[in-house]
Amino acid sequence: MNLPAGKFTNGLIIANVVIFLVLLIFGWQQEALLRGGLFPIRLSGEALDLTAYGWLVPAWLTPLSAAFLHAGLLHLSMNMLMLLFCGRYVEQALGPALMAILYGVGAYAAAIAQYAVDTTSMVPMIGASGAVSAILGAYALLFARNRVDAVGPIPSHVVRILWLALAWIGIQLMIGVATSGDLQGIAIFAHIGGFVAGLVLTRPLLEWRFRSA
Repeated sequence: MNLPAGKFTNGLIIANVVIFLVLLIFGWQQEALLRGGLFPIRLSGEALDLTAYGWLVPAWLTPLSAAFLHAGLLHLSMNMLMLLFCGRYVEQALGPALMAILYGVGAYAAAIAQYAVDTTSMVPMIGASGAVSAILGAYALLFARNRVDAVGPIPSHVVRILWLALAWIGIQLMIGVATSGDLQGIAIFAHIGGFVAGLVLTRPLLEWRFRSA
């Protein structure tokens, strides 16, 4: 069944596209990256000498601001296509409010995972892929069709989460090696953090929605 994208999914896509176009048209991409990108070293409490650019987004908000910044049209398109394809189904299952929570937590989980790998990195991380990975995790968990059995005392739904997490981690590590050889070319750990957050949060959010209905 073809489902229209939900309100939150639509809003996210429109916001990302508008922000990208405005920054592109006015030539503000570099300034936006420095002001609103996620610098792991800033999360460590270290100051960066970016005074030439005036105000900066507070470090604790950069996981969200960075999720609305993209390095180019291909970067934006890939994230928005995945959000459009998976987000409409996840939003139908969770509703727009819980979808927003999942997306926001995914952005922060992605930031924490990337920060944990290199707490002193001065390379900014931008893009919605970490938050979108949380939506992909929820989609994989909600719509996976293969049967998974319990393993000893571990219930089947936990086994499914573990298998999906391991598969995603394996894919991301292979992508990282293939693209850079040193796992630094793509924020693969942000993808892993977001995806795992989606896997972990989906069941509690579903229970919350239907308990509140």
